[in-house]
Amino acid sequence: MTKQEKAQVIDELQEVLEGTNVLYIVDTNGLNAQRTSDLRRSCFKNGISAKVVKNTLLQKAMEKIEIKDFSGLFDSLKGNTTIFIAEKGNAPAKLIQTIRKKSDKPILKAAWIDSAVFVGDDQLDALANLKSKEELVGEIIGLLQSPIKNVVSALKSGGNTIAGLVKTLSEKAE
Repeated sequence: MTKQEKAQVIDELQEVLEGTNVLYIVDTNGLNAQRTSDLRRSCFKNGISAKVVKNTLLQKAMEKIEIKDFSGLFDSLKGNTTIFIAEKGNAPAKLIQTIRKKSDKPILKAAWIDSAVFVGDDQLDALANLKSKEELVGEIIGLLQSPIKNVVSALKSGGNTIAGLVKTLSEKAE
């Protein structure tokens, strides 16, 4: 690979990394052709971009980005490396868990989600349990609506009781 080709790959990786908040670094070494094809197909179905990269080129692309700190991932850039890029933080982790039911690969090396660094395959369960932005917003709205609903229902039921009490008292007074 010439210097010009390397520079082009670094620029492409830099552009991809600048445009994402979810990056998984995984080891897919040892997957046969069928399993690799299945992995790529599953990635496509789940909206995950998968790309095999050279560690040194990926690190150089990460170093060129000033607005994001990928330095916590540098120690994980050894051996065979495939990157997963996704919109949802837990999508690649769930995909890896599903695939690992049939095979011992891919292995999670590290993940970078909204500036948080997760290193090691033991972080896979924690990453799979992360809630997406939409799920968190839904939960917050539900929590905010709950007290309001309780107040409104208490006012409605209390209003009927007070109205009944006032009517009864006015009838007794006559």
